[in-house]
Amino acid sequence: MRLVELRRLSIRTQSKVHFRLRNGMECIVTEHGIAQVPALKGIPDFNLEEELAAASDFLLEPAGVPDHKSDKKNPSKPRSITRAQLAGMVSDSSSAGTAQEHDEE
Repeated sequence: MRLVELRRLSIRTQSKVHFRLRNGMECIVTEHGIAQVPALKGIPDFNLEEELAAASDFLLEPAGVPDHKSDKKNPSKPRSITRAQLAGMVSDSSSAGTAQEHDEE
């Protein structure tokens, strides 16, 4: 799983994906596909692609975008997922996106 795939997933699902870096900081891939490290105060001494490869646990958080299907009294809550679960979501999302692109031609 690569960072670009994670960015596409966060955009398609309109959710934020959190993962811990080895130095203790947290990276958040926003619903806009932007990877942010909020605690970063200067030039990073790490590579996000390598940090993602080392991450094993992720937090999937709905971005709070209102949709008519969700229950306003019971909004979706962040959920903890494993690397394998996230990789499955990425591959499902990639195959769905590829099918849509071919249908449009």
